[in-house]
Amino acid sequence: AEMQRYLLYNAVEPEELSTLRELSTVEICKVWSAVSRHIYRQLLQKRAVEIGVGSFTVVPAHASVAEGKVLPVERPMFILNKPLKMFYNLESDETKIPDETTVVQLDFEDIAAHTHFRHEIVEQCVQEILLCFAGALRDNKEVEFSFR
Repeated sequence: AEMQRYLLYNAVEPEELSTLRELSTVEICKVWSAVSRHIYRQLLQKRAVEIGVGSFTVVPAHASVAEGKVLPVERPMFILNKPLKMFYNLESDETKIPDETTVVQLDFEDIAAHTHFRHEIVEQCVQEILLCFAGALRDNKEVEFSFR
């Protein structure tokens, strides 16, 4: 049910983005980088993080090194939720979160503890950024989500 809110039939209305309108760009970036660090810490502990529109996870991969040698590595990845892909008619590789991986939600209290914002503000800010992301998907816009 959490993800349903990102299946947009209509454009995102400004009143749905009240928190983003109150925060400065610098403040939004601070929240987002705290989210980014939180996700990074989870990935280091071999957990996948579900954020509503999809999940960040680490998948096994192979890197080619010198003389045709292949090295097993782990690659961080973002996997868009299936219903979202179907709804927006998007194509992507069928990558699955490894079975042994624990999937967790964003811990807004933990993220807020690394910022000077209350966790409600952090949660609202993230939800609204994701709504913007869904709105961009709906309008077929190019989206760049940057994570350190």
